Amino acid sequence: MKTTVTPAPERSAEHAPADSTKTVRGLKQRQLTMMGLGGAIGAGLFLGSGKGVAVAGPAILVSYIVAGALVILVMWMIGELSAANPASGAFSTHAQNAFGPVAGYTVGWLYWIQLAVVTAAEAGGAATILTGILHNTLDGAAVPPTWLLGLIFMAVFTTINMFAVSKYGEFEFWFAFIKVAVILAFLLVGVLMLIGVIPGHAGGLSNFAHFAPSGLSGIGAGLLIVIFAFGGTEIVAIAAGETQDPQRSVATAIRTVAWRICIFYIGSVFVIVAILEPSQADPPEGPFAAVLNVAGLPAAGNIMALIAVFALLSALNANIYAASRMLHSLSQRGYAPGALMRTGRNSVPRRAVLLTVMFGFVAGILEAIFPGKVLDTLLAIVGSTIIVIWISIAASQITLRHRRDRANPGVRSTTYRMPLFPFLSYLAVAMLVVIIVVGMLDAATRTQLLLTLTATVIIAITGVFMTRRVPSDRADLDADADHSDHAPTVR
Repeated sequence: MKTTVTPAPERSAEHAPADSTKTVRGLKQRQLTMMGLGGAIGAGLFLGSGKGVAVAGPAILVSYIVAGALVILVMWMIGELSAANPASGAFSTHAQNAFGPVAGYTVGWLYWIQLAVVTAAEAGGAATILTGILHNTLDGAAVPPTWLLGLIFMAVFTTINMFAVSKYGEFEFWFAFIKVAVILAFLLVGVLMLIGVIPGHAGGLSNFAHFAPSGLSGIGAGLLIVIFAFGGTEIVAIAAGETQDPQRSVATAIRTVAWRICIFYIGSVFVIVAILEPSQADPPEGPFAAVLNVAGLPAAGNIMALIAVFALLSALNANIYAASRMLHSLSQRGYAPGALMRTGRNSVPRRAVLLTVMFGFVAGILEAIFPGKVLDTLLAIVGSTIIVIWISIAASQITLRHRRDRANPGVRSTTYRMPLFPFLSYLAVAMLVVIIVVGMLDAATRTQLLLTLTATVIIAITGVFMTRRVPSDRADLDADADHSDHAPTVR
């Protein structure tokens, strides 16, 4: 593989110097697109959707439609920011450019903590579903404990994330492709059940007679579950820093990922609420398997449950990647230990990967010792983190767009621009504010929001002191050191 470096001398992406701090542009556009899908289609859809239906009933569709519209707006803003500055620090770098070092520090560390917790949850969720499948199929034979399977998953995907980014991208492409194909098959089966071609559900759309059993508070609580489910789409911004021709690739990915995710999520949830009662929607094996079991296809239910395991593991894989690159970027800007910016001979920040997954290993062990306490507590703290991240993206996009337009009046400053600016950008901010207000109406959601706010404030206070120690010529970068115009491009 030949690597051309502009303007630096040529070097190989697979055989970088041992003391390198650089990553390379080894991802292809199709890999970037599927990574965006893979990052979002995981626990939130295959498990969280059932929890949302249980909380809000069929009205959870309102939550998904609102969240879907918001996701499209956020993706458009990410597209503009990433086209202007394709840095692996992504929204952390953009927040720093817009509002200063403390903002970049806070957003970066908050995002890393969120993903570190989510990786542990996804490993545990995949292990829980797989344990259920094994119990159903082995007739009481010895089944490995859930905690052990979770640790095995963490070990396997740690190894995968040590591969060169081009190999990692190909692996994630096919992993995500399988999920997309299965969801399309699930939608087809669901439609055939609703029109009576496949027996097992004779109620038509009768479940919608009691559309909102929990009222507005249920929709509000469902919104936070749904927003968390949509988290992962932002990996496109992070992966842009290692993608060939990032301006074009990001624009293409943004145009396709946003609407596909909305179709997959809203379509799948429509099938679930039409076929399952709210009390049936949150079984351990997930609502997808429950729908197929209603059709009298238990084997298909087990297969779907197994696919849910693959989906969770794919999201786990993508989140380890995203978290490690964010940590690598923080290190390059002086906001994390300098050792974490080092990359191996295949240009992978291995130390950042190891620190990320170490959290998952520790959380998995503690969960085995204190079942149902560790991860639930951690998820409560970071449960609303994605809202903070999306607010930072919107605020950064509005600020930096105005700044670029003032500096270059009448000039198209980026290859991809937010449509109907500034109206849609401010609409996204308004929607996020409404979601927070509605979420505060529910006691459990209010607690989650306040915990996330507390964590954000603590990180920001830490950032005030930590960023003062960083030389301005290192921290005040327009892009990450390895993802500016000097970044290597794999050809």
